Amino acid sequence: MRRFFETIPAVFTWLTLILMFVLSFWLPVWVSIFIILFDIYWLLKTVFLSFHLRATYSEMKRNTKIDWLARLQERDVRKDAARPAWDELYHLVILPMYNEPYEVVRESFIRLAGAHYPKEKMIVILALEERAGEAVRAMGTRLEAEFKDAFHRFLVTVHPKDLPDEIPGKGSNEAWAGARAKEEIIDPGAIPYDRILVSVFDIDTQIYPEYFGRLTYAFLAAEDPFRAIYQPVPFFVNNVYEAGAFARVVSFSCTFWQMMQQSRPERLTSFSSQSIPFRTLVDIGFWQKDIVSEDSRIFWQGFFRYHGDFRTEPLFFPVAMDAPSAPTFWGTVKNIYKQQRRWAWGAENVPYLLEGFRKDKEIPRKKRWYWTFSTIEGYHSWATNSLMIFALGWLPLFLGGKHYNETLLAYNLPHITRLIISLSMVGIASSAVLSILLLPPRQQKLRIRDYGMYLLQWVLMPFTLIIFGAFPGIEAQTRLAVGGKWRLGFWVTPKGRREKG
Repeated sequence: MRRFFETIPAVFTWLTLILMFVLSFWLPVWVSIFIILFDIYWLLKTVFLSFHLRATYSEMKRNTKIDWLARLQERDVRKDAARPAWDELYHLVILPMYNEPYEVVRESFIRLAGAHYPKEKMIVILALEERAGEAVRAMGTRLEAEFKDAFHRFLVTVHPKDLPDEIPGKGSNEAWAGARAKEEIIDPGAIPYDRILVSVFDIDTQIYPEYFGRLTYAFLAAEDPFRAIYQPVPFFVNNVYEAGAFARVVSFSCTFWQMMQQSRPERLTSFSSQSIPFRTLVDIGFWQKDIVSEDSRIFWQGFFRYHGDFRTEPLFFPVAMDAPSAPTFWGTVKNIYKQQRRWAWGAENVPYLLEGFRKDKEIPRKKRWYWTFSTIEGYHSWATNSLMIFALGWLPLFLGGKHYNETLLAYNLPHITRLIISLSMVGIASSAVLSILLLPPRQQKLRIRDYGMYLLQWVLMPFTLIIFGAFPGIEAQTRLAVGGKWRLGFWVTPKGRREKG
């Protein structure tokens, strides 16, 4: 059944792509009507999501201006006696690392050390990989010497290579680091599991000063706080002035999607950097070691462990990360594509959740159908929507034959679709403006023409939706369906810094 479920995303995607051509030939009139309706749907969805984007932006803007530590000190946000006081909570921070440059890693630790939160309540784990070599271990020793006194505890772990039932990657490293923290710090120190919040960050993640205060407040104010993962919004802005236009457009698009999802918590799952109660993490069994998409799989592990009584709690608060980049244009294009393909490999969760729904009848039927549809539809849209919008506006004209091309519908089809898509460009324009508002401060002040270029780069979005959206989505789903040697392993996005302006 697992292998059958693994083919479902690719089957739906390829069936859609094939039918685009077949039906444009056999039923061009019906295809023309469909694409007009689909374009109208896309326009309405763009408007709908833009409201969520604006709502999240407003909420984040408010949250980043609040002194959350002072808010915690002013009043007790606990709703029952079973919850700890804020100053009883520890924050365990795990940063898995492979072979990233020292300056990138050090920047992340500087931001951690600058957090507006009591450092005696912070435990930091630098999770290294044995397969990365001695140079990385030496870097870990150097970082430990520099930052060990900045926190309550600082631990460097080394994940052994070639362990059975694992694939090399972030998930297996995180699981190893979490287990070492439990055995070497938490259990010997008799720290209660329900007094610890675990934040796992990509090594390039730089927190904003109030992150742990905001996280603590959200945890203590949440209903049933141990049945949730706490999700910040990723801002890919650490190297935004160094990255190329393609990288900026793709990265901001990801940020905007995550912002929209924050205002739709019923559809929100975990992504990239995230936080979770340690008691819950131990009960779930840490991160799975044999998958690529551990950041989203941890949500589904909790979902099935608690028979559907699990959620992702939006923080409406950002963390800063790197956009994919490289010294050359084609190197950047390659890195963007590979990163998107790895994210698209999250389709490996489809067989996991379908098998879980098949076995766990305690989950309400409505919830099972909702998540089944929304998850499969999400990956299907990822791989097909941009191609349908691009192709179906003209494909019936080429394949529909002479009789169809003489109809009024054929004459008006490109004009109608162009008009609808042009109206939906309002969403791209609003995204362009918002991307300017999210730019971090820069030593060298931006000029008017710089702002113009940052706005103009959004004309690339139709291309990025296809090249860095549909294509990697199709490839990932096809590889999942074929299986065997075609399955993807974990690909580490290269990090780096050039001289800052």
